[in-house]
Amino acid sequence: MIDIKTIAERDRASVLHPFTQLKEFARGRSGDPTIVTGGEGIRIQDAEGRSYIDAFAGLYCVNIGYGRTEVAEAIARQAHKLAYYHTYAAHTTEELATLSDRLVRMAPGKPARVFFGLSGSDANETQAKLVWYYNNLRGKREKKKIISRERGYHGCSVVSGSMTGMSFYHDHMDLPFPGILHTGAPHHYWGAEAGESEEDFSRRRAAELEELILREGPGTVGAFIAEPVLGTGGITPPPAGYWREIQAVLRRHDVLLIADEVICGFGRTGADFGSTLYGIEPDLVTVAKGLTSGYVPLSAAIVGERVYAVMEEAADRVGVFSHGYTYSGHPIAAAAANAVLDIVEGERLGDRARIVGSHFQKRLIERFAQLEIVGEVRGVGLLGAIEFVADRHTKRRFDPQLKVGARISKAARDRGLIARAMPHGDILGFAPPLVVSEAEIDEIVELAHGATKQVLDELSKESALS
Repeated sequence: MIDIKTIAERDRASVLHPFTQLKEFARGRSGDPTIVTGGEGIRIQDAEGRSYIDAFAGLYCVNIGYGRTEVAEAIARQAHKLAYYHTYAAHTTEELATLSDRLVRMAPGKPARVFFGLSGSDANETQAKLVWYYNNLRGKREKKKIISRERGYHGCSVVSGSMTGMSFYHDHMDLPFPGILHTGAPHHYWGAEAGESEEDFSRRRAAELEELILREGPGTVGAFIAEPVLGTGGITPPPAGYWREIQAVLRRHDVLLIADEVICGFGRTGADFGSTLYGIEPDLVTVAKGLTSGYVPLSAAIVGERVYAVMEEAADRVGVFSHGYTYSGHPIAAAAANAVLDIVEGERLGDRARIVGSHFQKRLIERFAQLEIVGEVRGVGLLGAIEFVADRHTKRRFDPQLKVGARISKAARDRGLIARAMPHGDILGFAPPLVVSEAEIDEIVELAHGATKQVLDELSKESALS
């Protein structure tokens, strides 16, 4: 029998939890930690016997759902055979070679090689180093700046955290790092001028990007990094024509394109990759999360032909490629990834995300679009978001002190639904496992609707509505 009290006390006294108010947690003012004990399909269970629908797939990652014994068995087989060996100096394993070949064949753009890490953050850190390395090797030593977007999310390490375009990831951390720039977010609802179409808005965002490149000097800008769909910044699909216009600017100025597919990759949008869905032709691709469905840590920086050709040609001159981690290409992680991709491909989860996702988007609109505190319902595939505003006609935001998004998220959780209060604005986000059924989608939507109505009633009683 699990000793809940002892585990909670040990946790509170020893664990430094991400994105947790440290004093409130340490003093017990925010309640005990949730001790997660199991999971099956789209649901998890805690130590007190409560069951929750995980409509956020952990952190966008448990695409194949919880409790897939095929992956556990693949991990065990590899652990019994060979639990660890490094990949330095051309060492490999069967699982790693198989996985690398698989990713080169399936990734967008013109992939050539794969470098492995443990998280999306370290993979984007690798991408930055590759941009700098590539331009040093071809004699363009000033071409190092990397442009990200406001509200883009690319990680929490030093450079990846700097590329993340939300200030609360930088505050008190001495970020952003020099040489990282930001351009406007591709969100038509908040960014468009009066009467501006999505196509016109996309052209304006591209023109702003070009102005930034010209102002900094094209000879100093090495890369542009972006998620095909904004994730943590609000789950925001791009407006019409956006990626066409952006890529034209990058090509004109010899700027590499890094597609951060950490959230969108492996079927989440209804296509294999977000890049495939939106016609993006990246030079570098970052993947993680869905690569192993979060069962073990693994990420990859997929290097396109344009970059790799320069690296290989320079090898006789510069020597070894001097970048790597102890756990790069870990054999257990590679085995898990191969088992996960077998499930993704065998069960056609990308197609499922497209079909069930269409039902999901329809149901969100049906149940939320007419609520007086809903400004926008948006999404693609099995990504969805509801943005709440105090006045939908003027787009007036709620007072941040009301914490409307967080209150709706908590009300949903009290009903047994995990949906995320997104950190930028009053937004409720969804990213359920790709194995979710249409009946489970209906359950998710109804639970979220009930939570929203509860908070709407509370706001009305507080006279917080216009």
